[in-house]
Amino acid sequence: MTQHNSFKASGGGGKKNRTVLKRFERVDLLKKRGQWKDGDRVLGLKKTTPEA
Repeated sequence: MTQHNSFKASGGGGKKNRTVLKRFERVDLLKKRGQWKDGDRVLGLKKTTPEA
């Protein structure tokens, strides 16, 4: 199966920034910001924007 054109690397060499984070990335980001406590539920997380 071939990759869709949107997933292939472009000739520019620059990496695209993802606007959607995976659940573990969101938890790590919330921990850094102090908005996560151990024992909190991983379902229904707050919306987060990736770090710039």
